[in-house]
Amino acid sequence: MTDLFTLEAEVRTDLGKGASRRLRHANKVPAILYGEGQEPVSLTLEHKNVYRAQQEEAFYSHVLTVNIDGKPVECLLKDMQRHPFKQLVMHLDFLRIDATHAVHVNAPIHFLNEEEAEKKGGKIAHQINEIAISCLPADIPEFIEIDVAGLELGQTLHLSDVTLPKGVTSDELAKGEDHDQAVVSLNAPKGVSEETDEAEEIEATE
Repeated sequence: MTDLFTLEAEVRTDLGKGASRRLRHANKVPAILYGEGQEPVSLTLEHKNVYRAQQEEAFYSHVLTVNIDGKPVECLLKDMQRHPFKQLVMHLDFLRIDATHAVHVNAPIHFLNEEEAEKKGGKIAHQINEIAISCLPADIPEFIEIDVAGLELGQTLHLSDVTLPKGVTSDELAKGEDHDQAVVSLNAPKGVSEETDEAEEIEATE
């Protein structure tokens, strides 16, 4: 998988929409590299290499190495434009990184033991599928695991219930307690709560 995170690129001097169309017809992808106080650099990459790499989940949060005319630059993928219906990557935005500076990325969530939780009669509902985090580049997790086996019917896990890897913090929680987002719930089947309420009312009148 390491090779998927190393991409060869060339500096692009022919700019504009017409130039980008010509690149795509030649099976190449226009891109831009910016950040760390340096001037943006327009790039060209081979579409087949980009398309193969973007099929890996980790490509979107992993530290990438872009070799620009043979010179390696570490960066993160910040944006990707795809064709609305063709299997084509239209444009990439890369952000330069520094090993000593924290970065902001979205880490995908892997939910574990959903079937175990649903044996209790409920249905798992994902409120979010990724978590906005901050950390040093070396600490970026490929994904965050959340074990839902212990969820009870009607229970919801929030960001504050998620154990993040060492050195990783939640961007939302850093804003305050009122940003403690719901992450995943075990919802009771429709009608169960109403039936329970009716039963309680009957018991109360007897």
